[in-house]
Amino acid sequence: MATTDTPVNNGVNVDALLGAREALSQAPAAAQFTWRASCEWQNGTHSRSTVEGFFGLGDEQSHRTMYSFDADHPEVFASEDNGATPVEIVLAGLASCLTAGVAAVAQARKVQLRSVSATLEADMDIRGILGVDEDVRNGFDGIKVTYKIDADASPEDIKAIVAQSQKRSAVYDIITNPTNVTVEVA
Repeated sequence: MATTDTPVNNGVNVDALLGAREALSQAPAAAQFTWRASCEWQNGTHSRSTVEGFFGLGDEQSHRTMYSFDADHPEVFASEDNGATPVEIVLAGLASCLTAGVAAVAQARKVQLRSVSATLEADMDIRGILGVDEDVRNGFDGIKVTYKIDADASPEDIKAIVAQSQKRSAVYDIITNPTNVTVEVA
């Protein structure tokens, strides 16, 4: 990895992350988190999801503020287009998780980032979700992530940073491995 005498600052407190890793290795029960999101239908295919509280470190936690995300379908689906589609929100979650990982790994490896951008594309045959063809999957056929990274590092080092980010990404894991989902009506 490329190193420099100039201090590296990608905005990630790696010392705190490494400290948390050490502390949680000694107290594994504190590492059990429960993330939550709530969603309310607005009208048509438009919904608004919110996130505010979660459980972790053995207690209830809160974000500094409640965050909200509008989701809808585009006008070409005879909808109002009041927000990104749910599948686009999934792509944004993956992009955000991987990019945060790039910043953290680069900071840990003392690589100064100048810019990082990711473009994600996912192909989907919508005949599945429309019920046109029962043999067509409802979800993505595949996802392609393309990075443009300007950093004080060789192309090989940048690829290693991206690979480590991918290895540690929770959202990448959620998308690429089966996850049990239970749906209930209260």
